[in-house]
Amino acid sequence: MAKPLDFKLPAFLFLGAPGSGKGTQGKILGTVPRFFHCACGDVFRSLDTRTPLGQRFVHYSSRGELVPDELTIELWHAQILNWSDAHIYKPDIDFLVLDGIPRNVRQAEILSEHVEVHQVFHLSCPDREELARRMRKRALKDNRIDDASDKVIQQRIATYEAETKPILEFYSGSKVFDIDATQAPVKVLRDIVDRITSLEAFQRTSKTAP
Repeated sequence: MAKPLDFKLPAFLFLGAPGSGKGTQGKILGTVPRFFHCACGDVFRSLDTRTPLGQRFVHYSSRGELVPDELTIELWHAQILNWSDAHIYKPDIDFLVLDGIPRNVRQAEILSEHVEVHQVFHLSCPDREELARRMRKRALKDNRIDDASDKVIQQRIATYEAETKPILEFYSGSKVFDIDATQAPVKVLRDIVDRITSLEAFQRTSKTAP
């Protein structure tokens, strides 16, 4: 069993509607030393369904039911500890780059028991037609034809607006940094890196870098 940590994990959170590019930016940042990209999908794909915790997940997923928020964060935290034990993730020097989790305010509340979010990067794209175009293009590229339908796309955007976007109010004030997601991806990355390197939390840890 993975050993629990006695401190809150430093993290950056990427938030944005489907198609805003948060997954792309998270993956890029995760290739940089001292940043560990953790997408919600990675957690569930890494789950050992033979464990008691994994079986609790299967109980819901096998029925097509939503996994409760408390269990979602418990699964996430267990996998983080596993990655730490395997020295894949080094919590004493790595910043977590969170993508796809938390999905709602309740998850954000529970997550705050384990994580210190230093910055929320809100990849903003008010043009919903542009979001739909990106989602359609990605679905066709990945050969997920059903996901390219207008109905599925509009449903995903509506779910984000209703359930996930309110997280911005949970992390209100200076914690939220808005970025124009309609820029070229390299310009979005530049804005993210410029902001991170200006933060006291990053400057403090960079002084101890090997």
